[in-house]
Amino acid sequence: MIFCVEDDAGIRDLMIYTLNASGFQAAGFGCAKEFYSALADTVPELIMLDIMLPGEDGISILKHLKADPRTADIPVIMATAKGNEYDKVIGLDLGADDYLAKPFGMMEMASRVRAVLRRSGKAADTNPQLVRIGGLEMNLSEHTVTADGQRVQLTLKEYELLHTFMTSPGRAFTREQLLSAVWCEDFLGETRTVDVHVGTLRQKLGRCGAYIRTVRGVGYRMEEKA
Repeated sequence: MIFCVEDDAGIRDLMIYTLNASGFQAAGFGCAKEFYSALADTVPELIMLDIMLPGEDGISILKHLKADPRTADIPVIMATAKGNEYDKVIGLDLGADDYLAKPFGMMEMASRVRAVLRRSGKAADTNPQLVRIGGLEMNLSEHTVTADGQRVQLTLKEYELLHTFMTSPGRAFTREQLLSAVWCEDFLGETRTVDVHVGTLRQKLGRCGAYIRTVRGVGYRMEEKA
């Protein structure tokens, strides 16, 4: 089980979706009180901990975790504000295992989680994780995609965009949410970037490209056609 402590509900939901789709079990909490309540019942394998939280902040939570013998050995990945070197140094000095600068991509987050679990000796032996929707298949371990049995060559951003759709089938994403999840930057006024990549992705996927549906006035979602 991985605990995600993040007060932004949209980001928290994306984190949980991605981790669950990557073969983990994940639960999310918006504040220290919710997190401590869950921690009383379950000791997670790893904690994703945002520094900027309402009430007790992430640095204070980290101190409590490392001071308690029951939780001191749980790997912790801190989420810090972009460019805030001080938070990064403090977190690592207090025993954090890694950090991610916000905004971060969901695929990068899952990769960091796997790496920290491997280093801590907590990684379980698993078979390659496969995600299937209709004729589409994504192998999360090998980072490969096939459409109707044919291998599809994708760029990194196309792969991450498809991963976002395939791990949350039926969910409508705004262009802004997709920019945040895949490009990890504030592309103010550049939502056209998403449209261009979706168009290219649809072409490369052939018949399966029709699974990516336009949600008028919102953005896009993935749904297998009947």
